[in-house]
Amino acid sequence: MRTLIVSDLHLGQRAGHDVLRRPVALQALVDQLKDVDRLVLLGDTVELLEGRPKPAMRAALPVLRALGAALGSGKDVVVVLGNHDHALVRPWLRRQRTAGRRIGLASRVPASSSASLRAIAAALKPARVQVRYPGVWLDDGVWATHGHYLDRHLFPNGSTGVMIGRGVPEGRASAEDYEAASGPSAAAVQGLVAASLPGIVGEPLDRAAGLARRASLVALPVAAKLLGAGTLAPISAGALGFQFRRAGMPAMGEVAGRLNVKADHVIFGHLHRAGPRYGDHVPEWTPIGGRALTNSGCWVYEPLLLAGAHPPHPYWPGGAVLLESGQAPQALGLLDDVDEDLLR
Repeated sequence: MRTLIVSDLHLGQRAGHDVLRRPVALQALVDQLKDVDRLVLLGDTVELLEGRPKPAMRAALPVLRALGAALGSGKDVVVVLGNHDHALVRPWLRRQRTAGRRIGLASRVPASSSASLRAIAAALKPARVQVRYPGVWLDDGVWATHGHYLDRHLFPNGSTGVMIGRGVPEGRASAEDYEAASGPSAAAVQGLVAASLPGIVGEPLDRAAGLARRASLVALPVAAKLLGAGTLAPISAGALGFQFRRAGMPAMGEVAGRLNVKADHVIFGHLHRAGPRYGDHVPEWTPIGGRALTNSGCWVYEPLLLAGAHPPHPYWPGGAVLLESGQAPQALGLLDDVDEDLLR
């Protein structure tokens, strides 16, 4: 089986940096789907952290319909939720918590769990659609997750000078522990609070928090998490790469270790840095426990990061991972040959 994994599409982003709304980028992804059996949307598919879910969904659904039509019947789409589309899974998480049911590593989430999730599943037909959270097993020894749990290990508790909530317990942890943990990320704290409230209260909180995020540049995931939200453009890819190696990959390795993920390969997104590629020192991508990491990159043209840059570039949009049964995941750059003027 050939599986293509993409993440961080951020469809419907207010600033319009989500490149799959550009015909050339969408066609490049559609062309790849002709030769695969399964597509995995590995989180942050729709931009729902800006407090404007209806416009975001209106922008996202035509793109998702094109992907579903390109796959056609008989092929599969797996939707995994991340932090920017976490609102889609919150009703299910509340029901799981109320019923005392555990989340596990790759739980199947009913597409009927929320109206927006149902609309996404419908748009992706005629392909067969399933929803998983917080990750999915794609092959023997290959687990994929969006990767937002790694935020809990980027900073020690109280590094901001204010102790907010609680962290992940030492030693073995569960998905419930990560869902309940909070940290210095304003978006993570808001998501935790909103997930604990009834929808009628949590959704307005999402909208209010979206305004704060737009004002503070927290919507730039890599800069916010690895360099700090106060970092202004142009951001150095070299500095981000250093922080990715120093903090990002070890944090993802820590998550896999704490969750006791019995995998040889862990595929994740979230930090928007495709790899290993671009001359990466491959052993660095196996930080903890012998699990090889692969990052699926993103589909966002971020001017703060890419001003004056040209592909090949680790943060260039169009990142993907190809997985063939029995083989190691391979990181790709599907838009490396596209004129940058068509992506801006």
